[in-house]
Amino acid sequence: MELWQGTPDTGWQAAQEELEALGLTDGLPVVPPTRARVEAMLDACRFAADGVVCDLVLLLRPAMWRDIAINVVMAGCRPGCLSVIVAALEAMAVGEFNLIGIATTTGSAAPLVIVNGPVAARLGMNGAANALGPGNRANATIGRAVSLCLRNIGGATPGEVDMATLGQPAKYTCCFAENAAQSPWTPLHVERGYAADDSVVTVAGISGTVEVVDSSSNEGEDIAQTIAQSMLIAGTVGGAGLLGGGEPLVILPPELAAACERAGCSKGRLKALIFERAALSLDRLSPAVRKHLVGRGAAVGEGPGGSVLRAAQKAEDVMIVVAGGAGVKATYAPTWGGGTRAVSRLVRQGTGAGGRGTRDK
Repeated sequence: MELWQGTPDTGWQAAQEELEALGLTDGLPVVPPTRARVEAMLDACRFAADGVVCDLVLLLRPAMWRDIAINVVMAGCRPGCLSVIVAALEAMAVGEFNLIGIATTTGSAAPLVIVNGPVAARLGMNGAANALGPGNRANATIGRAVSLCLRNIGGATPGEVDMATLGQPAKYTCCFAENAAQSPWTPLHVERGYAADDSVVTVAGISGTVEVVDSSSNEGEDIAQTIAQSMLIAGTVGGAGLLGGGEPLVILPPELAAACERAGCSKGRLKALIFERAALSLDRLSPAVRKHLVGRGAAVGEGPGGSVLRAAQKAEDVMIVVAGGAGVKATYAPTWGGGTRAVSRLVRQGTGAGGRGTRDK
């Protein structure tokens, strides 16, 4: 590598120190939210600065367009990303997402943002190789902006409101686009009731990720077996007696999705197979955990060998999203065991008057 030959920004370091001292950063350098940058972000989406988007319930504080734009600028987003971040915040403000629990738990829960539809291509989002990793500015900065908004607007300050014992990297950023172009199946947003040409953001509260590798299987039943067995993690058992929060997310690479389809296994069939096999016998848990679950009246299903914990209450609750590049490495993301449901919202265009606007197609 060679040294950068551009003009030095003498105010950059001072701005970083000032913003860090104000408690507005996530530990990484941020883009100083100057008036010009914030106004350009608002103008790009035609949003009125003083309009209210939603209430981020941690501090019962309304999230204003201007406040969100400030955090979007600091995250390093390009103009045009604001509408996606707004949709994510609107989704997280819905009660069933349980933002209070996710943002305040001692667990490692963090929001994962999935983007579908034309807006993903327009912003240059990555749904292919390394979709969950580094290298794509839109993926990285959209997820980061969501986290900064939860901290700076919602009040989820680490060690004060956000009480995570260890946390996880997704608390910095976790965002990707579905690889609909290489998927043989109906994309997530259509499955959830939206039109194919709608731009939609879906947010899930996840407790981490687990790599699932199966380079041998070509049949839906065999692939489902590997995925299901990867879900049987005693440490993800939620208070409701499920492994995780009850909506396990499987991010399946196109090669595995295509193999399932060639073998006559649809997405719905794969969900059913995973649900059937993702069952952990109670005798695999410690006596103390078993006693705790019984004491709370947690739901326990029945399997061939007796009482079991399942990954979800029904097969339809298993979420499958196709993403990634070449290879057969899938990812399992357990949803937070404290109770959460994935929520989807349309990406909308601004009206210039702080109103609800129109959907982005």
